[in-house]
Amino acid sequence: MASTLHSFASPADLAGSLADKVADTLSAAISARGTASIAVSGGSTPKAFFQVLSTRDIAWDKVTITLVDERFVPADNARSNHMLVDANLLQNKAKSARFVPLYQPAAAVEEAARLATEKSAEIGIPFDVVILGMGGDGHTASFFPGGSNLATALDASTPRGVITMEAEGAGEPRLTFTFSSLQDAALLVLHIEGEGKKDVLAKAEGSGEEADMPIRAILRRATSPVEIYWAP
Repeated sequence: MASTLHSFASPADLAGSLADKVADTLSAAISARGTASIAVSGGSTPKAFFQVLSTRDIAWDKVTITLVDERFVPADNARSNHMLVDANLLQNKAKSARFVPLYQPAAAVEEAARLATEKSAEIGIPFDVVILGMGGDGHTASFFPGGSNLATALDASTPRGVITMEAEGAGEPRLTFTFSSLQDAALLVLHIEGEGKKDVLAKAEGSGEEADMPIRAILRRATSPVEIYWAP
């Protein structure tokens, strides 16, 4: 599917513009059917965007927020995406949104994935907004090169839901939505910052195998156009 690059002079400009676009998309969904959903990513890149979005004047009590992926750690762990979202997005006006975590207290990560799939099934499909990030190795969500369940995660015929991923670069075991869960969002965004990430993107847009740069699966096979938001 086609992708469109939106370039901004600074991360602050990007954060404001992306927050406006996301708020408009969520509001349109609420107007159309009374609810809206957004799946967001962790990492340091989206912090400023989260903070700006949290101040936007929309009917947050009708919005469900979830995560694209998560580490298999409790919400009070500093490495959890839940904690990042709690501190930066579930604030201000967005405090009244409903949050559906991926981490579930379970003895094994596989059981947590099963529980997360059950809980997230209530959100409604497809997502209205999905915000993806990208690592320097070309991973997005927890689709890591060499990941334990990478082929399954990227297979369009794998059902919607949450699966596990373990990989050398991933640290803890991960919980991640499958490609099929993310690729048809009404608004599908890849949010990246810095010249280094732009170089990785250029490489991903070139020829090569999908599995060695998992972001290629999104760029090539997503049914929704990918809106790329970039700032230096």
